[in-house]
Amino acid sequence: MHKNLKDKIKPDVLRTQLSNIYGFSEKISKIPDLVKLTLGEPDFATPKHVKQAAIAAIDDDESHYTATWGRIETRKAAADFLKNKYDVDYDPETQLVITNGVTEAMHDTLATFIEEGDEVLVPTPAFPVYYSLIDLNGGKLIQINTQPDDFLLTPERLQKAIAEHPNAKMIILNFPYNPTGRTYSASEIQMIAEILAKTDLIVVSDEIYSELTYGQKHTSIARFIPDQTILFNGLSKSHAMTGWRIGIFAGPANLVEQIAKVHELVTTSVMTAAQVAAEEAFANGQDDALPMVKQYIKRRDYLHEGLEKLGFKNELPEGAFYIFAKIPADLNQNSYDFCIEVAEKAKVGMIPGSSFGAEGEGYVRLSYATSLDNIKEALNRLQKYLD
Repeated sequence: MHKNLKDKIKPDVLRTQLSNIYGFSEKISKIPDLVKLTLGEPDFATPKHVKQAAIAAIDDDESHYTATWGRIETRKAAADFLKNKYDVDYDPETQLVITNGVTEAMHDTLATFIEEGDEVLVPTPAFPVYYSLIDLNGGKLIQINTQPDDFLLTPERLQKAIAEHPNAKMIILNFPYNPTGRTYSASEIQMIAEILAKTDLIVVSDEIYSELTYGQKHTSIARFIPDQTILFNGLSKSHAMTGWRIGIFAGPANLVEQIAKVHELVTTSVMTAAQVAAEEAFANGQDDALPMVKQYIKRRDYLHEGLEKLGFKNELPEGAFYIFAKIPADLNQNSYDFCIEVAEKAKVGMIPGSSFGAEGEGYVRLSYATSLDNIKEALNRLQKYLD
């Protein structure tokens, strides 16, 4: 057996670390009777009318390849959804592609633009898959630490990062943010867009949580700088369809055409029945997230207040379904060790803040995409653990 084949693996692959969110969650999931506040997995069912559309598609033998970019009917429904919800205009024929989730869209986009050593700006803490895909494509991560500003990217901090890295090729933004749940008003988005408009940065905007906002309507940065933005969205969070793997990327036609080449080579096309279900969700389920949002607000408020009482300081999230809470100082543990101990002793599962970058150290992420009963039980167990 050859002993040296590992030497032939690309350095970019060897350097790449997989997201430890899933690994950590799997590790502690083996603990009996664990209450999990770990993954961003909605506990709601996919809406019935969406499931019925998929069943009908299967019964009608919709089991063959679609156009590589996706069924035109699904693309039209997705473009209408984006227009109706966020006032952004995309031609479904030339500016929008259906992908296997937003992760594939992110990979396709980075593979299209990022060459060895290219700098990519990312406000942090952030979803660690961004870091892994930047590494995999040979890019250089440039972190913009938002922790001193309550986990929001300020215009001043953005301008400083741009000035310090004039050769950066791309910036990856996420509204609302994972892991913090923070987001921006329309005027704040516009201020960020005005700064970016003065650069030649490719703006990648991951807006998968756009339908899960609380107290204010989501504003897409693509409204202000459409010629510069690659917009990601999808149905995983808004319609509890994580396993259906339906994502979107949209943007200027000349850029989308090139990203679509990578998409075709990676996946050919998305599962046909899932695309039919997606068409139904986009076209006739534009408000399907509203009942979920009502429940998420109740859960958020209960978890936020409960954590504050226990000494875990946290900013009230404006979107998504996560709380990023600071570990009480008197516990004096790093976030990984703390989460392991809480899982083992209190039977409560959380994600270490360090999973989202160095700026997340000293924090934990808790997902309230679970039942209120589970949240109450988790807080009760944390109380007993702290006592």
